[in-house]
Amino acid sequence: MGMMDEAPSSERVHIGFFGIRNAGKSSVVNAVTEQELSVVSGTPGTTTDPVKKAMEIPPIGPVVVIDTPGIDDVGELGEKRVKKTKEILNRVDIAVLVVDGEAGLRPNDEALIHIFREKKLPYVVAYNKADLSEDAVAVKNPEINGQDENAAVIAKYNAHAEYGEIRVSAKTGYHIYELKSLIGRLGKATMESKGLLDGLADEHDLFVLVIPQDTSAPKGRLILPEQMMIHEILDHHAEPICCQPEDLEHTLSFLLKSGKPIHMVITDSQAFEHVSKVVPEDIPLASFSILMARYKGILDTAARGVYAAESLQDGDRVLISEGCTHHRQCDDIGTVKIPNWLKKYTQKSFEIETTSGFSFPEDLSPYHMVIHCGGCMLNEREVRFRRRQAEDQGIPFTNYGILIAYMNGILQRSLTAIGRTDLLSSNDKY
Repeated sequence: MGMMDEAPSSERVHIGFFGIRNAGKSSVVNAVTEQELSVVSGTPGTTTDPVKKAMEIPPIGPVVVIDTPGIDDVGELGEKRVKKTKEILNRVDIAVLVVDGEAGLRPNDEALIHIFREKKLPYVVAYNKADLSEDAVAVKNPEINGQDENAAVIAKYNAHAEYGEIRVSAKTGYHIYELKSLIGRLGKATMESKGLLDGLADEHDLFVLVIPQDTSAPKGRLILPEQMMIHEILDHHAEPICCQPEDLEHTLSFLLKSGKPIHMVITDSQAFEHVSKVVPEDIPLASFSILMARYKGILDTAARGVYAAESLQDGDRVLISEGCTHHRQCDDIGTVKIPNWLKKYTQKSFEIETTSGFSFPEDLSPYHMVIHCGGCMLNEREVRFRRRQAEDQGIPFTNYGILIAYMNGILQRSLTAIGRTDLLSSNDKY
């Protein structure tokens, strides 16, 4: 087994195959993977459960392939089917829709494409059975001059995702390699890691990191977001200076006297209230947690979801979810501090439920809102999945740092520091 086969699932491109029954989806999956991953039958609806397998597919690399049950092509997508499809899509990086090339797009194909776009998910439409009708699908390719017009065509439909179309034949192998290349191109784009400070740091910028030394970190070590931030600042050839909250005033005084401009102060959320009073208004102030939300792709949802705190009522249920599985401390932020702060802020008596690690409820409907940790111990796909689950069910979703900033009246300052004033609510009292 090679090194590529040993890549952890979290680092693999997750590819979901979808399509109406008997469009040849499972045959395309088998052609792409070059193995009998799925049972193939001429009888519609043979595939009844998702098939998931980690493997390596040249030229894509290490992937996880998920072959989903065929969608019935009679009538519209049912509510349960839509829900299940969305749940699967929440865990994939790219979707491949296999369409019967003779029949063309059908209503359920269009419905699936609508869901892909709704979720801003890169997708490929593979028109199968090209061997049966060469002219069944005309896929124009104005962007790639001088190449086969039936090869992959890439076009952006919005700023967040891309799509491609290609005509293939699972039976003869026609354009199967090109399909894999297209999947790899779109998949690679989704997996390219963004930094915590992308667009926020330049060479020689000075960052002050406020890091409390408390029970949340093992003795002698920094917690992961703090480690990541220091590495990120150094990667930009910028300059990090670290201090504890009680030393911040002295540190700022020293730096201001030196004449070196301070680009940004980044603090642990728990020290937000103290730090915001010490840091002058003209110096941008943000938190590790808010920048982590930006990095994990949940900032927009979390910044909007925080306002649900204003409508909390007695008897409501709130879910507080932590990605860590560390031993609970007496002053644990998720189980003690945030519940106490939120009850003091709202003056309401509501119920708190907590989860940790990879435990997360499938049904979020009982909750008024979900408050998630920064997600530093979870891969981006898992955090994205949880956020999308909440969005699908219409439940407000926020995170620790954004809630703490909001309750302390400094969310506006923090979002302004990272250039996201568009996320400020018109009802923001601060």
